[in-house]
Order: sequence, then structure tokens, then C-alpha cells
Amino acid sequence: MATPSNITGLGVILGTTDPEPLIEWYRAALEPLGARWEEHLLVIGQQTIIGFNQRDDIADSATEPGRHMINITVRDIRAAEKHLNAMGVTWVRPVEDTGGGWFFSTVVDPVGNYLQILQGPDTP
Repeated sequence: MATPSNITGLGVILGTTDPEPLIEWYRAALEPLGARWEEHLLVIGQQTIIGFNQRDDIADSATEPGRHMINITVRDIRAAEKHLNAMGVTWVRPVEDTGGGWFFSTVVDPVGNYLQILQGPDTP
């Protein structure tokens, strides 16, 4: 029998020179899809958060945006696509059926990070 995992959550912290515009963008992009703002974090799912950190030791924009990719799995990627299009996001990879019931897409956030929106065959 497998031992239960000791891991209870996952968090991503996005460093930026100016967090407010980035926070506003992520809230506008993800709250309509089901994320919620709690105190100073965007809660994406059970035990999963995106945080934001003001930093003065980084560039204003991501120099290698594909190095770290935030992946969000959704129930209805076409609804997410419609919402993101209404926001006027920049698509790096438009929604694509990659086979086997999987759909992938990638948008770029205001500082150049990549956010992937995925839908799988067994997305709960």
C-alpha cells in the first residue's frame, strides 16, 4: 500500500517590481474562472495559491518567460478562452486540441510570464 503524501499544497510566488497591476490582471483573469482572493493570495484550488512579491532585484519583465510556466486546469477551456479573449490577452499558444482529450493554451501576463490553461479528459 502506498504511503499517504506528506505534501499538502502548492504555491507559486510571482516576483515583480510593481505587484498591483500584476495582481489586478491575475484576479481579472482567474476569479471569473473560480479563483478567489484571500488576504494577499489568489487561491486557485484546494491548497493551491499564487502569491505576489514586490522585488527590486529583478527586471521589469521576464527575460525567459518559458522558464517557469504556471499551469491552471479548467473544466471548460472554451469558456476560459472566451473570457480571456474578452480581456484582450496575448496568446502565445491559442487553445489547441492536442489529442487524447487534452487541450492546451498559453497566454502571457503583463510582465511576460506564461500562464497555461489546460483541460484534460478527466478534469474534475
